[in-house]
Parts: sequence; C-alpha cells; structure tokens
Amino acid sequence: MSHTKRLLSLTTAITVALPALAFAEPSAELIAAAKAEGKLTTIALPHSWCGYGDVIAGFKAKYPEIQINELNPDAGSGDEIEAIKANKGNTGDQAPDVIDVGLSFGPSAKAEGLIQPYKVSTWDSIPASAKDTDGYWYGDYYGVLSFLVNKDLVKESPKDWSDLLKADYANAVALAGDPRSANQAVQGVFAAGLSANGGDTSKAGEAGLKFFKELNDKGNFVPVVGKAAPFAQGSTPIIVAWDYNALSWGQSLNGNPPFEVVVPASGVVAGVYVQAISAFAPHPNSAKLWMEYLYSDEGQLLWLKGYCHPIRFNDLAKNGKIPQDLLDKLPPAAAYEKAIFPTLEEQSANKEVISGQWDSVVGANVQ
Repeated sequence: MSHTKRLLSLTTAITVALPALAFAEPSAELIAAAKAEGKLTTIALPHSWCGYGDVIAGFKAKYPEIQINELNPDAGSGDEIEAIKANKGNTGDQAPDVIDVGLSFGPSAKAEGLIQPYKVSTWDSIPASAKDTDGYWYGDYYGVLSFLVNKDLVKESPKDWSDLLKADYANAVALAGDPRSANQAVQGVFAAGLSANGGDTSKAGEAGLKFFKELNDKGNFVPVVGKAAPFAQGSTPIIVAWDYNALSWGQSLNGNPPFEVVVPASGVVAGVYVQAISAFAPHPNSAKLWMEYLYSDEGQLLWLKGYCHPIRFNDLAKNGKIPQDLLDKLPPAAAYEKAIFPTLEEQSANKEVISGQWDSVVGANVQ
C-alpha cells in the first residue's frame, strides 16, 4: 500500500474491557461455498505491510482450493474504492472482492452502496467503537504514536511527552514527517497536546503546538523528517512515529544502533484501518471466509507479527493467546490499554489547527 494510503485515520475511543469468548469456526457451508467459487481477489496488500505476506500464505495453506488474485499492491484507499466503482458489472479478475482502507472510507463506501454487510464469528470481540453496527465495515489493526529511541545516544529513554523537554534530550527529538502536510507528524503533535492538556481532544491541537514551540525554543526539536536512515546516522536520536513504523525501522538496522520503542505514559493516540467486502464481489463467499480468517486468532496474530496491533489485541492479551516471544518484541501490552481513538471530526479539526498554525506558532521548517 502506498504511503498516501497508509496515513492512519482515527475513530472513537476503545475503553471497554471485553469478556473472554469462545469463538466458532466458519460454517462448513461457508467453507464449501467458498471452495466452489475457487478464487478471491484482493487489492492493495503489499506483502511487507503488517505481515500481509504471512497472512496471505496462511490463508492459502488453510484453503488451498481458493486461488488468491492480488491486484495492485501499491494502491491507496481511494484507488480501492475506484476499483469497486469501475467494476460494478464485471465478474472478472479486475473486480476486488475485499478492501482494506482508512477508516474514513468505511462510512463513505457504505453511504455510496459500495460494500455489503457481514459479521464474522469473532464479531463480539471487536470493540463496538471500531465497527459499523450493521457489519458493513470493521476495524482490523491499529498503531499508536510512540518514541523510537537510539540507545547508543540516549541512555535513559523518555517515558512520557513531558520528558522530551528535559535538557538531556537537546537536539534529539524529531517528527516522522512535516506537520504541515504529513498525517503521522500531525498526529504526533496532537498526541503531545493531548498529554499536555490532560486529555482534552478539542484543544489538543493548540496544546500540541505550544508544546512543540517550547521543545523548539529549548533546542530539543530537530527539524528533520525522522525515519530509519537519519536515525541510524544519529541525527534524529528520538523519533515520534507510529509504533509499527518505529519497530520496523529499528529491526531493519539489525542492532546497529540498538533501539527501544516506548509508548508514552499519557497521550496515547491510536489510528485504525478497516476491512469491508465489495457489494459487487464476484466471490462473496470467499470474501466472507477471508474475513473469518483475518479475524481469527491466527490471522490477528499474523498482523501482530508484522508489528500492527490487531483490533482484538486487548482480548487476545487478556486471554493469554499471544506467544511470549511475540510479546517480547513489542512494548508492554498494558501500554495499549490507554489508547485513545479520536473521532474523524476531532482529527480533522485538530489537523486544520496544527497544519495551519505550525509556521506561525512553532516556526521550525521541517525538511
């Protein structure tokens, strides 16, 4: 999926602990119907993103009778929607059966009649705030803003946003993008503001700008886009980034430098993607079986292996279903219990404030 697509959209807060549930397998009838169709067409699923290579291989191993036709791995969410529209009357290989899109595309696709409802057997363990009541779309995985820390240069990692203001972190803190245009950076400023003002989402944009002005005035902010290369070179020792990016960048450097990914103690801002089935899916039963696989324990853990937190993460963790070796590669599970999922309206309003006022309030030209 393109970087354009992979700017996470956000939804409402997930705060309710879910009960332990016993989940049914897909029905024999559904499996038989999917095998009879013999094909599933996906779109915009690069194998390197969120462990999708292993997810696709796992589905093929479980249901070898179903061929997977993979369209345009680097497409964005808008491309996926257009592919459904362009192939409404086409049952051939260019018509996607399923989509994985930013949250905002779920409600809009439903309103346009482009997707169909289906509730997977693990439906009750998907938080209510991350799914359409009627089953037209549902959250699949999410990330939270975190600190990627170069342990060669930073001996004591920051534990919360306020720590970044300490003199210890002079010329050390970078955003993973330009907050005037990049969503990941905008959400980093938003998260800092949410921490600074005690959780008031309506004023987090202003508070975030004030925080980064202070960070810049103290000489702690580095106006360089943080990613793997400058992190390895030591020019951005601490990067504010989605945890899946931070973990992926850190692991890609093979211990040089050693790194740590810290989920802050407050201002834990999360973003979620959603799955849906095309209303015109040529292989509707294969599509439903694909959804059953994605939302099974096996499918959810494969996303986690790819550093994306599956939507059922808290449920899996609470019930001891996450292998210890996988947990050991991630920040503590408890850190994610505080995750806040701002609404699309909150996200839009704060983005306007942050992007529009960055130059006048902070004045740091990020390059």
